Amino acid sequence: MPKKVDHRERRTQIADALMRVAAEQGLEAVSLRHVAAEAGVSAGMVQHYFRTKDEMMTFAMDVVKDRNEARVTAAIAALGPDPDPRQLLRTFLGTLLPLGDDSRADGRVALAFLAYKAVRPTTAPQLREETAQMVSFLGSLLPGNDETAAAGLLALMEGLGMYLLGGQYTDEQALAALDTQLDRLFKATDRS
Repeated sequence: MPKKVDHRERRTQIADALMRVAAEQGLEAVSLRHVAAEAGVSAGMVQHYFRTKDEMMTFAMDVVKDRNEARVTAAIAALGPDPDPRQLLRTFLGTLLPLGDDSRADGRVALAFLAYKAVRPTTAPQLREETAQMVSFLGSLLPGNDETAAAGLLALMEGLGMYLLGGQYTDEQALAALDTQLDRLFKATDRS
């Protein structure tokens, strides 16, 4: 009887290999051959699941996104049923920052994928929509539903992420900068 193969699991195995290659050698090192070698499978098997490098890259980015969502969901659930908006924002953004080895590896890959997608005009609408959704969500948690402040907060988080990945900031420095900005945003309403 033929062995039953879990195709989603096999695709995820290949995506994990792609992410290891990208995290260790950079996105330019990603090729079907390199990914196949890292996954311990044949190049033909990789091509069976992904016809092109773009398909493979898109799937791997979805895996990173799923991991981030799982981390965020778990962190927010740990806050209890009714966290205050500042605490929810701090937890949400702090969980997305590349703090610690696991999220730092995913962060390097996510940054590489963002650069990869940024030069592909066909992905611009998706990137705009994802950014608009994030700004809207962050704004809904800020005093006055301030989407301009939310856009600044998103830019701060992404900038902190790049400084963390580059080693310019420690985890503590990045979290202190995030806390300072959140304090300013929430105290501004307390004074009004």
